[in-house]
Parts: sequence; C-alpha cells; structure tokens
Amino acid sequence: MRIAGTDVDGSLKLVYGLKKIKGVGIRFAQAVVNILGLDPNMRIGYLDEETVKKIEDVLSKPLDYGIPSWFLNRQKDIETGKDMHLLGSDLVLAMKLDIQRMKRIKCWKGVRHALGLKVRGQKTRTTGRTGRTVGVVRRKRK
Repeated sequence: MRIAGTDVDGSLKLVYGLKKIKGVGIRFAQAVVNILGLDPNMRIGYLDEETVKKIEDVLSKPLDYGIPSWFLNRQKDIETGKDMHLLGSDLVLAMKLDIQRMKRIKCWKGVRHALGLKVRGQKTRTTGRTGRTVGVVRRKRK
C-alpha cells in the first residue's frame, strides 16, 4: 500500500504501518487513527482508497483536524514562522538545511557538526571515537 509517498507493508496493523512513514511516530499515528475513528487493529491492506486519502489529508494538514501544534515535528519554522508537520523527503531536506544553516552561522552546534563531534552535550573522552582504535599494546614475551 502506498501512503504519503511511502510503500507500507499491507500486513501491518494500522498504527504500526503508519509509523513506517518517515516523520510519523507511534503517538502521531495513534492520534490520526483516533481522529478518523478507525480501528487500530485493522490491517493496512484492507483500507480502501477513500480512507487512504483521508489519512494522507490528516498527515499533510494536522492542524485542520484538531491536532495541537506541540504535537508537530516543526514548530515555528525559521523561514515561514508557521507550525508544520513534515513527512518523508521534506523532513530529510529540512534537517539538512538546518544543519547547513548552523554551520554557516558558526553557532556551537554548527561547529560541532562541521568537526564531526557529538552535538548534544555527550562526553567525548572515551566514546564517539573514529579512526583507529586506541588501546594498550602488549610487549612480546621472550
């Protein structure tokens, strides 16, 4: 079954099938199913075209169906200032552009991204190493 530009396995239950779409998590999928009044135990393969169109409409415009703005994955977009929910390749492109912008303005996160280091405050003394392994070298026994 093709939903929102993603091929979804028809044998999966409705909530878990919607979760396979990039940008839709389990809670968002549950919210979509509850709004449309569908059975969450129904298999994706049994959906008709009309129901699929309704699901795609809710996924593309969640604010129109009463999903709160804090539930969306892109609030107060930097370019438009609107609350949006991005799916699939749009989400990947937006994340890539955000990282490029951070690198360009040379903020802390941008510098960490540019150097290939951890960005979110993790320790780097022992983990996150790349390249050759560093360890103790044993001497040859006589």
